[in-house]
Amino acid sequence: MIAAVEPAYGTGPLLLIALGAVLLLLFLIIKLKLHAFVALVLVSLMTAIATRIPLGQVVSTMTDGFGKTLASVALLVGLGAMIGRLMEVTGGAQVLADTLINRFGENRAPLALGVASLLFGFPIFFDAGLIVMLPIIFSVARRFGGSVLFYAFPAAGAFAVMHAFVPPHPGPVAAGELLGADIGLLVLVGLVIAIPTWYLGAYLYSKYAGRKFDLPVPDLLDAGSTGTLAGRVPTFGIVLTLLLMPLVLIFLNTGVSTLVTTGAVDKNAGWAQLFMLVGQTPVALLATVLVAMVTLGRSVGTREAVEKVVNDALGPVCGIILITGAGGMFGGVLRASGIGEALAGSLESTGLPVIVAAFVVATALRVAQGSATVALTTTAGLMAPTIAATEGLSALDRCLIVVAIACGATVLSHVNDSGFWLVGRFLGMDEKTTLKTWTVMETLLGSIGFVIAFTASLVF
Repeated sequence: MIAAVEPAYGTGPLLLIALGAVLLLLFLIIKLKLHAFVALVLVSLMTAIATRIPLGQVVSTMTDGFGKTLASVALLVGLGAMIGRLMEVTGGAQVLADTLINRFGENRAPLALGVASLLFGFPIFFDAGLIVMLPIIFSVARRFGGSVLFYAFPAAGAFAVMHAFVPPHPGPVAAGELLGADIGLLVLVGLVIAIPTWYLGAYLYSKYAGRKFDLPVPDLLDAGSTGTLAGRVPTFGIVLTLLLMPLVLIFLNTGVSTLVTTGAVDKNAGWAQLFMLVGQTPVALLATVLVAMVTLGRSVGTREAVEKVVNDALGPVCGIILITGAGGMFGGVLRASGIGEALAGSLESTGLPVIVAAFVVATALRVAQGSATVALTTTAGLMAPTIAATEGLSALDRCLIVVAIACGATVLSHVNDSGFWLVGRFLGMDEKTTLKTWTVMETLLGSIGFVIAFTASLVF
């Protein structure tokens, strides 16, 4: 755990340090062409020293942020890349892409990918869902041409809004519990706001971004290699089963966990603990990899050939894993320095309406430290006393405040957000292009969602 450090400065100096750190990072990467991993580690070190984190805790603070991010990302990226590579070289991704396009039509291919991602995004986390979908996205993009953003952003935006707005994802669940919101109602409210937000902020925006930024399909997952190694293309049923398998297992974990939380099932029951274990995302992906190696391995050929395919999947994603971890390191240093809390505390006392103050505080925390989940949970904790003391708040009002917090925790994804590096690197974008596309889309999603939530709070 990152050590708790008493802030050495007030809000003003801490905010200036955070701004200077971000500007320095952008200068090192964009102007001096310093590798993003090295630049993130260097700026994290300098920020820790500048904010007067005790020298004896500097390295442990950095490695805690790095390690916590890798703990959640490395397994998902590595196992997801193996699944994606197996689906790609056996032609499975192409089979799924062909079926989707035949059902929706060529002109609605991005819509098909987005709708599928909205469904898959209900139980599965943003990074895991995106990684599993990438081979399909790349196959569709290869088939019909045009910028990869046409196809990737509807899917990425779908996973982003579902992850931030809708339980059972940890951020909205934690915020809902802290603010006393009804989780069942929060699911409905989150979905009602998430769907139009995705359509306006991700699907329609992808049409503009795809025209403005003509980005080719990356070779990262070798999306261009269609066909199979042994000449046997897997069936649509097998491919769909492999795609749904981790989602079903994760959803099983969610369902059993909900029953345990409500008291309907004894938490010590062996079967409940087993289901919750196999439904943990890393375990679910591991099980899917093993099944994929057996079912798709028939198309690959020998066991040695299967081993080579999954081994080759890891090399290209190692850089992504390290850069993503370094982004988590930078965010961890900012959290430990007290920058986010100092800024949020000053904004909380401005006298704004509760739902507006919740959005602004969450935005400040998001910009300051990067993590959407941390911004969600921290803002809910900061706002909880105010909301408890506010009279006349209905169950719907509390749900709308949770969504407003989620919206603030979504906007302005930038260099201290591990998702910024994950999306940018997987789609083959440099930092400047990622800021012009991914950051803009995330800001649109958060802003549109807040407008809908705020309007609903005035009407109902």
